[in-house]
Amino acid sequence: MTAKGKFSGNRFAYLDDETTVKKIVSFSSNTLMTVTFYLPQMHCASCVYLLENLHRINAGVIKSQTNFQRKEIFISFNPQIISLRKVVELLSFIGYEPLINLQSTTTEKKKVAVNKTAIYKIGVAGFAFANIMMLSFPEYFSGGHIEQQGLKQTFSYLIFALSLPVLFWSASEFFISAFKGFRQGIINIDAPIALASLIAFSRSYYEILTGSGAGFLDSATGIVFFMLVGRWFQNKTYDSFSFDRDYKSYFPLGVTKILNGIEKQITVTQLQKGDTILIRNGELIPADSVLKKGAANIDYSFISGENLPVSKLNGELIYAGGKQAGTTIELEVVNDVSQSYITQLWNNSVFRNAKNTKESFIHPWSRYFTIMLFSIAIGGAIFWWFVNPAMILHVVTSVLIVACPCSLLLSATFTFGNMLRHFGKNKMYLKNNSVIESLAKVNTIVFDKTGTLTAQHFNDVKFIGKELSKENATVIKSVCSHSSHPLSKMICDFLKADEKLFVEKFEEIKGRGIIATINNHVMKIGSANFIFNADAPQQATTVHIEVNHVYVGHFEFANQYRKNVDKTINDLQKMNYELHVLSGDNDSEKNNLQKLFGEKAVLKFNQNPQDKLRYIEHLQQDKNRKVLMLGDGLNDAGALMQSDAGIAVTDNTALFTPACDAILDGNKMEKLAAFMRYAKSEKKIVAASFVLSILYNIVGESFAVSSHLSPMVAAILMPLSSISIVLFVTAASSFSARKMNL
Repeated sequence: MTAKGKFSGNRFAYLDDETTVKKIVSFSSNTLMTVTFYLPQMHCASCVYLLENLHRINAGVIKSQTNFQRKEIFISFNPQIISLRKVVELLSFIGYEPLINLQSTTTEKKKVAVNKTAIYKIGVAGFAFANIMMLSFPEYFSGGHIEQQGLKQTFSYLIFALSLPVLFWSASEFFISAFKGFRQGIINIDAPIALASLIAFSRSYYEILTGSGAGFLDSATGIVFFMLVGRWFQNKTYDSFSFDRDYKSYFPLGVTKILNGIEKQITVTQLQKGDTILIRNGELIPADSVLKKGAANIDYSFISGENLPVSKLNGELIYAGGKQAGTTIELEVVNDVSQSYITQLWNNSVFRNAKNTKESFIHPWSRYFTIMLFSIAIGGAIFWWFVNPAMILHVVTSVLIVACPCSLLLSATFTFGNMLRHFGKNKMYLKNNSVIESLAKVNTIVFDKTGTLTAQHFNDVKFIGKELSKENATVIKSVCSHSSHPLSKMICDFLKADEKLFVEKFEEIKGRGIIATINNHVMKIGSANFIFNADAPQQATTVHIEVNHVYVGHFEFANQYRKNVDKTINDLQKMNYELHVLSGDNDSEKNNLQKLFGEKAVLKFNQNPQDKLRYIEHLQQDKNRKVLMLGDGLNDAGALMQSDAGIAVTDNTALFTPACDAILDGNKMEKLAAFMRYAKSEKKIVAASFVLSILYNIVGESFAVSSHLSPMVAAILMPLSSISIVLFVTAASSFSARKMNL
């Protein structure tokens, strides 16, 4: 698939300027740039198909991902193969010129001004339609026999003249869009509209110029007028729903802000330029920032897929989406936060596997709709050729206009969008639409214990071993303060040391512990087998401490299960889910877990991250099993990625793992059963909207083929049908959410 033709002109020459490029792109390296554009022309399924296949048109484009509701496209490309200017020219060439606003950040690009050109086109079409209707009255009332000589010709040529700006300007967007689609081998939704308009105008001009009739330019201009009004109203409706459904705005990505030397946890939406933020090991950088203090080793795998950390010096720019690997760093925010950008990175294709690539069940329904539409139009024309050739134009025009292929796309798009919003309002944040379908298919649920079933807060923390000196307590707290692990946070809260020492070296080994060098002390903090290099019997959740190769004791934590966890498990069992528990801890909680899950549940202890991954693979060997994994996102990344759907349960929203498909606020674990029921309802809602859409098309096409529907009425019905589908799926998904108490 290649772009046929060549873009010419210097309209976008300003994009060759490096300073301008830096204002527009959201990430830049030698081999990768990412950018988000607002495309006001995006309005149908074929638009999405073409835009998401830019990599097939130009090899320099790595990935293009659309957000239909926001009319945005996220593009990653290789600047060594294609420049930003060429990307913009490519979009413009295929009919989707981006709206570029150099005065705003990407977070504000969707706030566009009123499209005055669209209003002017509607005004011209409306003026011409109204006047042509009045000039056509004498022809209608006289039955085509105007007695006064020359009056009929005068009216005909006035009508002819009035129709020209409608055809060549007001209707131009339909013809241009259809032409650019055909040039790329795509039949888009504007193709049948353009064809119907062309037939109507051409036939009318033929009759007027040959004197064989008066034509029907009143209907032709009326079609254009009502289509433009309908599309404007349609876009306004979508915009209002999209604003309400911008689920990404609910995502409470947390960050530690430093104000007057005091650390304060806030959401990223509260960040402003100039704020100082603290980023710990493994935490995400939420906004473009400059390094102020600390040793920055930034993992840009969210953006590029490359796991090799990039070292940064004080004063250097660090892009949003990077993750710190090492000690805590201080940053100064230099750009506004874009949660949409962060969630786009979360949905980066480099982290996808088979569970994210399967085609939705909706696609086979809508893929060949336009082809079927043309087939019906051709069939209707053949039929009326033998019955009454005079009706061919009337029938074909009505058939092409009344069809509503967009409703098939919109039914799924707005259902999923509204459901994502309701999930988000209840603090479960899904990566994309496909996660809803994955959750709906799940029949087996696997739980991690610590931080998932148990709260990341404990009733009792105590230290067992040699009495901790003030120096050792300060050293231990200073090391643990760089970790995002819940047990490290509990240790920091437990120890009373106020001083924080500089950590020279820091390495956190997932599932095991920490190795650090601080104040000439070599520290090892972690599990028993990490410290002793052997399996050691334990009776509780513990973290062991070694200072300068000398064992000093361990912290012991009393488990506290999350609120209503027993009811949640009972509800899931009533829904016939098969339940499993995998724990990295010892089996000291076996009796409590057995009471919660019953004798039939599978409980496994002393499981390291690799063991959990292998267990998920073992379950999936049964092809009928669809596995949901719930973990803390720290030590369960492999299992979360391997599962058919993976949910990271966390109380620390600064942790943001690409391995999971959803992030659930730990305080909302009690709603898990309701979330699963809600996910199952999506297929019924989409199926019902499909049935309504198909019934509409069957009824509409039946009236059109039988010549009982005028083209002008068809032009009014088409956008109204799309809006009715949007209203239906929005109401249905909202009603279902209320029914589930979400």
